[in-house]
Amino acid sequence: MPELHDLSAAQQLNALRAREISSRDLTQHYLDRIDRLDAELGAFVTVVPECALEEAARADEQLARGEWAPLTGLPIGLKDLHPTAGLRTTFGSAALADLVPADDAWTVGLIRQAGAVVLGKTNAPEFGATCFTENDVTPRPAVTPYALDRYSSGSSGGAATAVAAGLLPVAHGSDGAGSTRTPAATCHLVGVKPSRGLVSPAPATGFFSTGIEGPIARTVQDAAVLLDVMAHPAPGDLYGWSPGQSFVSAIEQQPQRLRVAVWTATGLDGVEPHPESAREVRRTADALTRLGHDVQEIDLPAPYDDAVRQAVERWFGIAVATGVPALVPADRRDLLTPYTRHLIAVGQALSGVEAMTVQTVLARFAGRFLEAMADFDVALTPATNGPAVKLGHYLSQGVESVAELMLTWSCYTPWANLTGSPAVALPSGVQLVGHRQHDAELLALAAQMEAARCWDDLHPPCW
Repeated sequence: MPELHDLSAAQQLNALRAREISSRDLTQHYLDRIDRLDAELGAFVTVVPECALEEAARADEQLARGEWAPLTGLPIGLKDLHPTAGLRTTFGSAALADLVPADDAWTVGLIRQAGAVVLGKTNAPEFGATCFTENDVTPRPAVTPYALDRYSSGSSGGAATAVAAGLLPVAHGSDGAGSTRTPAATCHLVGVKPSRGLVSPAPATGFFSTGIEGPIARTVQDAAVLLDVMAHPAPGDLYGWSPGQSFVSAIEQQPQRLRVAVWTATGLDGVEPHPESAREVRRTADALTRLGHDVQEIDLPAPYDDAVRQAVERWFGIAVATGVPALVPADRRDLLTPYTRHLIAVGQALSGVEAMTVQTVLARFAGRFLEAMADFDVALTPATNGPAVKLGHYLSQGVESVAELMLTWSCYTPWANLTGSPAVALPSGVQLVGHRQHDAELLALAAQMEAARCWDDLHPPCW
């Protein structure tokens, strides 16, 4: 007989509305699993059992009246990089270990208003600056439940760990250079990076924004359910737009014959694609051909030359150097990790002209991908350059080498952030990238592949 966590998020919502299960029982089930399993998984920074059970009781009262919002009664975790009113939000930093925001970030508020039961905050690296989830707030890095000596990537590492291990049915994540996609691929999940402007960054803003929030889930349908809640731009968004239809309805439609561009080259001198990653792309390309799509291998649109590699690290330095002073009091900055201090130094060393040059270099790099994609509907690449990375790897050679080591493994994802294109990582370890504002088409293709069983349905030993 299946346990509650065997049900997908969509199935749980149906069962809640039919009153076949209660939100309280469902919430308690996940809290028990967190209590039993998370000490060795590192998925959560903060868990709030009493608050969660109170929210679940209120959800049950609503459901008993035949009233519900899109997520009423469904347990969820919120990424610890996004302010949550009344709930400790550390931004992955020991310097903010006791921070309790007064207000929700825009998308956090949408999720709460949709009736979700918040179990806690999922683990993230300090200010989201790394593709591995390790910080000075939690005693345990977020690891993939498939291999406890390997990272579940980052910065949405805790979210992916929790969903893969059955500690949550679905989770809120965010993606600045691959941060929903690489954890999803590492944990055999679906991770969505929406088109720029579909999900609001409020209260943050910027003329050249690469980060955006998105869902991490076990199925395409579950990801669509959560994305429907998140896809409501705030009034002040610079790039805000609305899809015009629900993603849940979009994935029920068969996609038309699509033109698919494929590449596996890393774009880094001397760095070959990992055989496992390249093999999965070839297998997926064959599956797409069988589904009737026009699949064509092309050359990598743009390499990571010296200027681009330098610009990537400087871009993170700019982001951290401008963000940290607004969040961390001067007398607590000694609690920042060495890598965060390194990034601040990188950002602060730049002149205004140099900072603008960074944006120009990255914009040109992104433009070459857009130009190459003009004759195609979708790109297919690996999501990561190899399997999950062993604990300690990134810091083994000092903070000056972290950026290079991260880019070697996560080289396939940043271009979609720079172009603002929608992208989805699939449980097989590949990613699909579409054209801006064609998120529905991309998710419909992912759903078609899921229905055709283009990947295995896996669960870790702790399931």
